[in-house]
Amino acid sequence: MAVKVKDAAASAAKFTANAGVAQGAYSTGVANAAPTWLANTAAAADTWSQGVQQAAQSGRFAAGVNTAASQKYQTRATTVGPSRYSAGVQTAGPAWQAGTAPYLQTIAGLNLPPRQPKGSPANNQRASMVAAALRAKKVGTA
Repeated sequence: MAVKVKDAAASAAKFTANAGVAQGAYSTGVANAAPTWLANTAAAADTWSQGVQQAAQSGRFAAGVNTAASQKYQTRATTVGPSRYSAGVQTAGPAWQAGTAPYLQTIAGLNLPPRQPKGSPANNQRASMVAAALRAKKVGTA
């Protein structure tokens, strides 16, 4: 016996109508989910790693990118992105500052050799010192 399913257009209409009035439920759900989310996400670290490895080995990442194609990305980025960009940046400001500050402090703590004339290999050494210090900070060896 065939499985009866709803029409995709009708399902999409129901999805958008219900989501449009669900802001309160979303806010409540997110506010109450943090402890459970943290515990469940931490417990799933090995599963996540295995899933990523399987996806990479079987080519599923590339297949998904190719399925979405650049047209979907461009359409969504140009229709949804602009209205969310400014508000998102404003909201993210304090988190950006907190995440950036340790790296700026790392750079400020460096003692670089003097800058040399443009094109000098010594300038590459300065850049390499900055890159190495920032990498050490990121991976926790600084």
